[in-house]
Amino acid sequence: MASKKTLKIREKREKRTRAKLVGTQEKPRLSVFRSDKHIYAQAIDDTQASTLATASTLCKELAKKIKDKNKVDVAKEVGRLIAERLKTLGIEKVVFDRGRFLYHGRVKALADAARESGLKF
Repeated sequence: MASKKTLKIREKREKRTRAKLVGTQEKPRLSVFRSDKHIYAQAIDDTQASTLATASTLCKELAKKIKDKNKVDVAKEVGRLIAERLKTLGIEKVVFDRGRFLYHGRVKALADAARESGLKF
């Protein structure tokens, strides 16, 4: 468990990052959350406070693709899936929200895979 000081630092970083980002219907906020085992991505329209699309390692579509892969490769698959789902909705531009996580490793892999699949940040 993280100490209180660490939790406060994380919270401050998240608020600082989120204060600069706003998602709209045309350009939603692509929010990323990373845990030890899983990674989640959501496209959020902040004007209506609704989630437009989601993808995560818990999706049944990805179960066979991510079996026996490392975490970075799994994050790439999630990035491709969220890009695919947004394209079906007709959305090609997003605002990337890394939250409290550094743009490094799995978060970067997810973003790069979404870009390769046609999303523009």
